[in-house]
Amino acid sequence: MFSKKTFKFIKQLMQVYRNITPDEIKRLILRPGKNNTEVEQIVQPILNAVKQEKDLAIHKYTHEHDGVLLNTLEVTPDEKLQCSQQLSDDLKSAIKQAKENIEKFHEAQRDPILEVETMPGVHCWRKSLPIQKVGLYVPGGTAPLFSTVLMLAVPAKVAGCSEIVICTPPQKDQTIHPAIIYAAELSGVHRIFKIGGAQAIAAMAYGTETVPQVFKIFGPGNQYVAVAKQLVNKDGVAIDLFAGPSEVLILADHTANPVYVASDLLAQAEHGKDSHCLLVTTSQDLLDNVQIHLKKQIETNSRFEILQASIKNFRLILVKDLNEGIAFSNLYAPEHLIIATQNAKDISQNIENAGSVFIGHHTPVSVGDYASGTNHTLPTNGSAIAYSGVSLDSFIKKVTFQELTIEGLKNIGPIVKEMAEAEKLPAHSNSISVRLNDNG
Repeated sequence: MFSKKTFKFIKQLMQVYRNITPDEIKRLILRPGKNNTEVEQIVQPILNAVKQEKDLAIHKYTHEHDGVLLNTLEVTPDEKLQCSQQLSDDLKSAIKQAKENIEKFHEAQRDPILEVETMPGVHCWRKSLPIQKVGLYVPGGTAPLFSTVLMLAVPAKVAGCSEIVICTPPQKDQTIHPAIIYAAELSGVHRIFKIGGAQAIAAMAYGTETVPQVFKIFGPGNQYVAVAKQLVNKDGVAIDLFAGPSEVLILADHTANPVYVASDLLAQAEHGKDSHCLLVTTSQDLLDNVQIHLKKQIETNSRFEILQASIKNFRLILVKDLNEGIAFSNLYAPEHLIIATQNAKDISQNIENAGSVFIGHHTPVSVGDYASGTNHTLPTNGSAIAYSGVSLDSFIKKVTFQELTIEGLKNIGPIVKEMAEAEKLPAHSNSISVRLNDNG
């Protein structure tokens, strides 16, 4: 239980802003900066060691960083068989339903193959093809994120990836949480490895005697995992997103329920001590009441130590009207945006930058985190101004095709010759000429 003194301390940590100026807006949309130099100095030697020593380095760093001496790096068939028996029927049913919803939403994202005749006899089309080998990182840490397995493995399976592997940190007894294994088996994952941290990213990026090299790496993680992904990306290994701390912005008016708003802020804050949580509201009463309910709900939350730390990143902002609030939200470009207002769906039409939008008083972020069907791997740190979250498209590449008839070559050939000669590329022009001049 928190004392009154602690409550007062928490209230002091929450930063409240009214009548914000343009200069304050610029400052408020900035996320806490981080210098990754020190982290890179730790991570790069790990990547180098795994590249050179492979499995030997994996065992070394798993012992050193996780305190686990592994007998085997891969989850065995027996462990896969046992996982179902270790979970309640209710949890298995929930995971199955979430998987079905995610599968349905991502299946609907398939693009049909549309052939276009750009000129008579010139036929062009684009085809979606799966990335053959993908690696999924699933954090263990303070919670077994089996929901991340569903969010990554289900669209990978829908896309048709031929090899799907998971790396996730082992528990102290050398096991993987059964819910992670169960979700992986249900989603069609081919292999599961008991590897966490930067060494897991290195294993998937470069390959070892046990872990296959993949073409693209997905998944969230701590700062060491995030930096490892950035570094292997420089080596030419594709990654999903440059992920930062979790964040939510709640745009609310006088109709919002302060209990709901407080719960949504804390739901995001409990992800980690560096989570970024903002309330942007037109209502002074709501702002005041949300502070009261935040303190009440923190007291009963089992992760109160994380919440007590992350609350320093809370921003409670009073704006003059919803137009100002919408403008601020579009500048901030949140990972998660909740619109808790009257006519929320109409207001959502004005949103230009957000990872995922949750409309109305009955749509908390947690439904998207787990089971509505949308993906919870989303752009953070303002990158939603230009990037999308993980989707079916993340697991495929799109290849263009073209086919010309003789008529088509005659129609487009002179155009190509004219352009190639203007760019002083005679071989390009000649590739047209030899065909047009061929009487065969």
